[in-house]
Parts: sequence; structure tokens; C-alpha cells
Amino acid sequence: MAGRVNTRNLITIVSVTILVGTEILGAALALGWALGGVFELPEFWSRVLIGLFLAAGAYAMLKFFQHAARVEPIFDN
Repeated sequence: MAGRVNTRNLITIVSVTILVGTEILGAALALGWALGGVFELPEFWSRVLIGLFLAAGAYAMLKFFQHAARVEPIFDN
């Protein structure tokens, strides 16, 4: 068994992940939209760019959560 849940660390990690994740996903969405507009891409390709950047942002958010959980352990040993 992993041990008791450290609620203080869990709340901190979840809160920071929500804050950082919102910024990352917002920036990814804006980047895809802006590049589509600058290069005057058709709507389909603009949405493809947005989807690619959102997927990259979701991956970055996942890695951020994993690293934060290593620094601030969720479970006490």
C-alpha cells in the first residue's frame, strides 16, 4: 500500500496544475489560431494546427503534474 494521502500536497498539486494547465491550453489554442490567421490557412488546417498545439499542451500539462507529484509526494511513506 502506498500510505496515507497527504491532502495538503494533493490540493497544492491539483490547484497549481489547474492554474498552469489553463495557461498552457489557452496559449496553445491562441497559437494555433494565430498561425492559421497569419498564414491565411483554410479553416480546416487552422483547426488541425489548433488540435496539434492543444495535444502538445495537454502532454506538457501531464508532464508538469508528474513532475510536481515527484517534488511534492501525494502519499506519505
